[in-house]
Amino acid sequence: MSLTPTTRRAAALGAAALVASLALTGCSTGKESTSSAGSVAPVNGKISLTYLQKQGDQEYFIGEADGAKAKAAELGIDLKVVNLGNDANKTISEVQSAIAQKSNGLIIVVPDPAVGPQVVQTAKDAKVALLTSDDQICATGPDPSSCDKAGLIARIGFSGQQMGGEVGKRAAEEFKKAGWSAADTRIVSAWKQDVTVCGDRVGAADAAFAAAAGAQVQKIDVATDNTPTGAQDKIAATVTANAGVKHWIVWGCNDENVQGGVTALANAGFKADDVIGVGLGAYLACKDWQSAAPTGMKAALFINGKDVGALAVQTMYDKLKNGKDFPAEAFAPTTMVDATTWKSAGASCS
Repeated sequence: MSLTPTTRRAAALGAAALVASLALTGCSTGKESTSSAGSVAPVNGKISLTYLQKQGDQEYFIGEADGAKAKAAELGIDLKVVNLGNDANKTISEVQSAIAQKSNGLIIVVPDPAVGPQVVQTAKDAKVALLTSDDQICATGPDPSSCDKAGLIARIGFSGQQMGGEVGKRAAEEFKKAGWSAADTRIVSAWKQDVTVCGDRVGAADAAFAAAAGAQVQKIDVATDNTPTGAQDKIAATVTANAGVKHWIVWGCNDENVQGGVTALANAGFKADDVIGVGLGAYLACKDWQSAAPTGMKAALFINGKDVGALAVQTMYDKLKNGKDFPAEAFAPTTMVDATTWKSAGASCS
């Protein structure tokens, strides 16, 4: 599909504090949002929103949708949730459909950031409020990582740097506890490399591990599609190509990458004691912990999609009903968990 980037900057938005009544412990970055979908009129009657999600059948995004629905019900909002899967073409058609159905605001998790400029322009032309959750998009180009800050659309989610830092720090703790030699240990860092927030996470994990591990461990970057099977296949090939390695550390953009890596290593004959997997999400990691069997999944950062969904809906409501400007970014909280703590932390595992 041919993309049509807009060359016009959207109107500047002021910084906005999070609503005190919101039952979350999330925090804003404090930065001002400098891009929006255009001039949006306040809504006097009932608000109608559409939440468009990539991979809507993934556990995290199911939770996100549930949180959004609960907050919408509390605020008296009509909310429609749309699963985009991984289809960039569907993204554009569903955005157009939501606008045709008179949605006042769109909250979107794009399957591919390359569709960002067209999504932004479509919403701007229709004077519909646009907010992203989880993944960033740019108004002026397909790659948010090279986007001027003025072109980034307001985002609700988690801090990639903070999350990755926690993962790297925990991996370093597990590495030192295991007493492994750096010479026969390798790190697999797995992520979908065109997703900006993924790059933020794995980069921060690398930096935090290097600062805390007390040793230099060689890292192997593995490009995946952010799914368990995709990560498993790519990491299996990496393991085969590094036959002399005795111990493996696995981190990535999400639980899917780490679960895929842990599975690939188990299939290659590595025992749980020779694998340190630190997930990001905990929604797949917890499945390993439901069994008494040893697992290479040693820990995971619990991120609650419900918090993000609720915060996104509240933020959109404040914009449309009260004229409150979007923050550039607002973040929900995270908690590191393991086999002994995930239940008490509130993580669910279906």
